[in-house]
Amino acid sequence: MPNLEKPDTIVLVHGLWVTPRSWEGWKQRYEARGYNVLTPAYPGFEIEVEALREEPGVIANLTVPETVAHLTSVIQGLARPPIIMGHSFGGLLTQMLLARGLGAAGAAIDSAPTEGVRVTPLSQARSLFPALKNPANYRKAVGFTKDEWHYAFTNTLPRDESDAAWERYAIPAPGNWVWAYGLLANYQPGHQETWVDYSIDRAPLLFIGGSEDHIMPPAVNTSNARHWSKSPAKTDYHEFEGRDHWTCAAPGWEEVADYALDWTVAHAQPLSEPSPV
Repeated sequence: MPNLEKPDTIVLVHGLWVTPRSWEGWKQRYEARGYNVLTPAYPGFEIEVEALREEPGVIANLTVPETVAHLTSVIQGLARPPIIMGHSFGGLLTQMLLARGLGAAGAAIDSAPTEGVRVTPLSQARSLFPALKNPANYRKAVGFTKDEWHYAFTNTLPRDESDAAWERYAIPAPGNWVWAYGLLANYQPGHQETWVDYSIDRAPLLFIGGSEDHIMPPAVNTSNARHWSKSPAKTDYHEFEGRDHWTCAAPGWEEVADYALDWTVAHAQPLSEPSPV
């Protein structure tokens, strides 16, 4: 008889320009509902926001494959397949992890696109311009000013709330990552670091978008979700009206967190097998 229990662990994968600190509300909320919640940092990002701002070398030198390998090892170390949720670039990483056969269900929130998604709305181009305006940024850690953060992440918030979020959460991002998914992934021969096999069977996956998201607008998320139509696995999309890219921490984030959890628990694969090795 298969074990039909639901997952007891949730793995929350942070995105670029932030650290696991960005999940602090979700971690507390899910733990209050009885879940074991892991918020793994990218390799080297275990130190606090303030320290990463002072010494951003680890950010500039990190690679996507190193990060995927690290997250894979965390998930494979669990007794049972978890729910995996990722925000922004963490949503892209969530797709890559599910494509590797990991997890019982996943949610990609305001997700960066995997290779093959060619939709680039004007607001996305403007949001990413600070990193893409200079090719030299490919080898640097690139941060947002408070003005740039407000446009890209927190455009629905009053400026004082946006600045407070920047102070608490914002760090630089690896410039090569932004170039890789922002410009290069679709225009180089062969598969790049953000490639997934869209035809593969995998755990159910929910895409969540926000109607006011500038950096990963709904058009990007819906296109990404449509690419998965080749897969027999369940793929859904849900859009929250009036929410920006900072949806996981902006006022009303609880509704987003609850929707993501309810969907993934409802559609999680039966836990009859351990995580793949």
